[in-house]
Amino acid sequence: MDEALLRSLTPSVLAILVRRGADFAAAEDAVQDALVEAVRVWPDEPPRDPKGWLVTVAWRRFLDTTRAELSRRRRESATDEEPAPGPTPAVDDTLQLYFLCAHPSLTPSSAVALTLRAVGGLTTRQIARAYLVPEATMAQRISRAKRTVSGVRFDRPGDVATVLRVLYLVFNEGYSGDVDLAAEAIRLVRHLAAGYDHPEVAGLLALMLLHHARRASRTAPDGSLVPLAEQDRGRWDTMLIAEGVAILQAALARDRLGEYQAQAAIAALHADAPTAEETDWVQIVEWYDELLRLTGSPIVRLNRAVAVGEADGPHAGLAELATLDDSLPRHPAVAAYLHERAGDATTAARLYAEAAYKAPTLAERDHLTRQAARLNSRLPLRERPDR
Repeated sequence: MDEALLRSLTPSVLAILVRRGADFAAAEDAVQDALVEAVRVWPDEPPRDPKGWLVTVAWRRFLDTTRAELSRRRRESATDEEPAPGPTPAVDDTLQLYFLCAHPSLTPSSAVALTLRAVGGLTTRQIARAYLVPEATMAQRISRAKRTVSGVRFDRPGDVATVLRVLYLVFNEGYSGDVDLAAEAIRLVRHLAAGYDHPEVAGLLALMLLHHARRASRTAPDGSLVPLAEQDRGRWDTMLIAEGVAILQAALARDRLGEYQAQAAIAALHADAPTAEETDWVQIVEWYDELLRLTGSPIVRLNRAVAVGEADGPHAGLAELATLDDSLPRHPAVAAYLHERAGDATTAARLYAEAAYKAPTLAERDHLTRQAARLNSRLPLRERPDR
């Protein structure tokens, strides 16, 4: 059984059912039933037209369910005739499915879950394991999301920026459980890019590839985080980097700059440097200026302060940092790094400890705790923060 084939066909089959008039929740249930039937039947009787087979079986399951529900007699009368057999139309409505799953009425977590289920073809159990929540909790989240979008018309243009934000959220979850969400996000963006010619879609794909290329070097054998400057660049995936850079260059050539292209340009400059010392920080600051113009994000300002500290020295970075709200996520970690580079180990040790306390993940907390301990071990006893 080719599981990859089933997952690749799932969104287009679901989109066809919705286009024919099925509401989203019922269509998604019918498609899942068809996938279960395919797993049972295909090993012994592989179809000549897998997509057509899935559409036929799913549509019949939808009609059976519709007929069985008295409350849906009106819908049944409108959709009772089964389409004539024949090749499945080549029209692909998957793009509209992306827009539907990223509908503004959904919370980000619900949009992500629905996208993984409806477009990614993952099971509820797989999604629950990836997000480390009980399967029943994830099932409820997906059911609510399906009910929310069931009444949404399928013939209206969607917002690609919302779709990209949802897919970026998927990517940032990385890997947990038995599903590699970073790889899944890349697969989905590749699929989106194949049917939607937009420079920001290409920019997001380039950004994901460039970040993913460094994945093997991000953690030590004991699972601890390895900062970018200390990573073994020989372990970076050069083929992914080359692909990401090529996609980015083609997107930038269209002169429609967006935030994902700007982020990808920063990632490309990191990937292009043979060593951390050879990083072109001046150009990175310039790209952060572009990104700040596009987004106005305080997180971008925080990251820009790091880049300024590298380009113009730690005191310049600290001056930039002083203009920002110190309640920003990771603000203490950035301050600690810049103070250490400026030679103030006492302040840096205290800030690393503070950053560890506020760290959003266990891996970050452990890394920052080790940084604080490293500096504390070098300080006289009277200067240590815990004294």
